[in-house]
Amino acid sequence: MQYQKPILIQEQRLKMSPQMYQSIQMMALPLFDLRTKIEEEVEKNPALEIIKEASPASLEDVNPDQRDEWDYFENTSDPGYTRSFSRDGEDTKHQFLEGALSRSESLQEHLMAQLAVQPLDDEHYAVGELIIQNLDENGFHLEDPYTLVKEDYHPLIPELIKLIQTFDPPGICAEDYRESLLIQTRNSENAPQLAEKIIIDYLPLLKKGTDEEIAKILECSIEDVESAIAFIKTLNPYPGRLYSQEPPRYVTPDLSVKTKNGEFIIILNDEEIPVLGISPFFEHPESLETADTSKATKKYIKDSLRDARWFINSIQMRNQTLLKITKVIIEFQRNFFLKGPKYLAPLTLKDVAEEVGVHETTVSRISNAKYIQTEWGIFPLKYFFSNSISGAGSKGSRFSKSGVKEIIKEIIEDNTSEKKLSDQKISNILKSRGINLARRTVAKYRSELMIDSSFER
Repeated sequence: MQYQKPILIQEQRLKMSPQMYQSIQMMALPLFDLRTKIEEEVEKNPALEIIKEASPASLEDVNPDQRDEWDYFENTSDPGYTRSFSRDGEDTKHQFLEGALSRSESLQEHLMAQLAVQPLDDEHYAVGELIIQNLDENGFHLEDPYTLVKEDYHPLIPELIKLIQTFDPPGICAEDYRESLLIQTRNSENAPQLAEKIIIDYLPLLKKGTDEEIAKILECSIEDVESAIAFIKTLNPYPGRLYSQEPPRYVTPDLSVKTKNGEFIIILNDEEIPVLGISPFFEHPESLETADTSKATKKYIKDSLRDARWFINSIQMRNQTLLKITKVIIEFQRNFFLKGPKYLAPLTLKDVAEEVGVHETTVSRISNAKYIQTEWGIFPLKYFFSNSISGAGSKGSRFSKSGVKEIIKEIIEDNTSEKKLSDQKISNILKSRGINLARRTVAKYRSELMIDSSFER
């Protein structure tokens, strides 16, 4: 006779308090959303108050020997704070205003909203979030997904990638544009039979308009080939770029970096963040209580005061973590900030996380939807995380994919001869500069730069 036997199992589970969950949310908020969150919290919590005049910023946490190099509070809204070592009259406030950008909802935000409604446990959700944050603006993997998590979680990756590939926009979470086209084809009910075969083996021939040659190789009718090609032309090889039709939102850079005497100065744009404090009525909660005060009222006062303090600390923690991570990024990407985009070095979330002493997901959240103003323009913090051209993260080649793309673009633009440079010629030029890149990889990067082949230019 079968019967059920109760068994005791000991296991560890992370239970998140509402306050901890709020702190994690605050990490991911860009300035626009942070201001909205602060307004909502002030309206909801009577213990919170917006202070019009901020108190002088403290420099106790900054190494006195490095204050000239890293002045975190230079752009503070506090009228009582001045830089004692510099009388530079440059108006950084105007720089931030002039550097305002408009952007649509980011690809990561769009995909995370879809992931949030999936019936996933905490482990699957966390791995899914890492995979999404690892996608570039095209919807392709920045790093090998298996390098994002410990080996114990590797079995979760294939099923989560397959799930995310069903999200909108179609074709995301792919290795490159070819796999993106394959994903869209396999998920389409109307895909012609030959479409997948042509994408895998004959994409280069499509650009030359050799329909008859493809039909001859595949031993099929020209009509079948034309039908497959017509279908392929309806697909988007870079789905991450055009996924959103929402009106743009205006954002301001969260940070600014400038060089002075060969050193970097980081400026946190706290002008956009209201300074919060505890309402005077709640500073001494015992004064609000009388003999007639009910237990429910006492609990409400206590909870409001606790939540207000936690909210203020969450903002401070967000800003401190953002500054720490930015400082590490600048150290890794020193050549970029000194010489420009083509000097961008390979960098992974893991590199920065180990240097700062936080988890990779924290680096991913804090760098998501944040912008930094540099002497070379305004860039998302995510831009500085770029894989090596060897595909081995920052442990591979010293040249990053983004940096090499800039070099390829420069080579093509600087070519003054009437004869256009072929992909093989570009590969040879790169090799002479110490960058070993195969011809087909050059073709892939050129295509991602939206530059036509030498045949079409």
